[in-house]
Amino acid sequence: MRFAPDLPALNVDFDGYTTTYAEYGTGTPLVLVHGSLCDWRYWKPQLAELGRQYRVLTLSLRRYWPERWDGQGEGFSIAEHAEQVLAFVEQVAGGPAHLAGHSRGGRVVLDAALRKPGMVRSLTLADPGLRLPGVVDRRGNFRQRARDLIRDGRAEEGLALFIDAVTGPDTWRRMVPWFKDMVRDNAATMLGQADEDIPLPDELALQALLPPVLLVGGELSPEPFPTALRWLEDKLPAAQRVSIEHASHGMNLSNPRAFNAAVLKFLA
Repeated sequence: MRFAPDLPALNVDFDGYTTTYAEYGTGTPLVLVHGSLCDWRYWKPQLAELGRQYRVLTLSLRRYWPERWDGQGEGFSIAEHAEQVLAFVEQVAGGPAHLAGHSRGGRVVLDAALRKPGMVRSLTLADPGLRLPGVVDRRGNFRQRARDLIRDGRAEEGLALFIDAVTGPDTWRRMVPWFKDMVRDNAATMLGQADEDIPLPDELALQALLPPVLLVGGELSPEPFPTALRWLEDKLPAAQRVSIEHASHGMNLSNPRAFNAAVLKFLA
């Protein structure tokens, strides 16, 4: 697996805020958006391979590393981050871009596409975070429990609880050191995310969505991610669907070769 060389962190200012990002490659812009407890570094296994054909841009959402947030104040929301992504596309990508998002980041890019479909060439949703009505989340209030542990100074326990809940038992213990360091850097974001209201996308707006859509799931991804993908597949009948073999929720990390190949095939 080819990795990008160490890349410098770049900064751009817009809307009174500094956004940190990295880029690799040339050509049509492809913007990658991370999920919970992550930042632009999450996409390390994608930069070199996707950058051979595209100008790959990966940004840190507001309040994520390298920002040091204390969990105070309002505004931590899907809507705020979607607006940040759209501004980033305009200011840095320089025009319409392919968007890809993982987990909560998938919900962010979906919201961005619904707000300004003309700025989106295509949409890749990797196990996007949706909370569907009538679907019982058997993980219980794991976000709030993780937040409470982090707030009480037991961050390692809280982070392990969250990661194991979304990816599978014992995942945190087995994760590589750079991933754990990244998650630790973003622990405070759970103070904002735990009580975040994530609205269900409007079904009529979804049906009218113009950009091509790829739905990506890990073969071993736990619920509720498979149910969310089936729901989207029903609302987006023209969407393509692919499953990444031998991979759970973090499919772009555990099987990057298959994930990258699926994205490149779709974009082509």
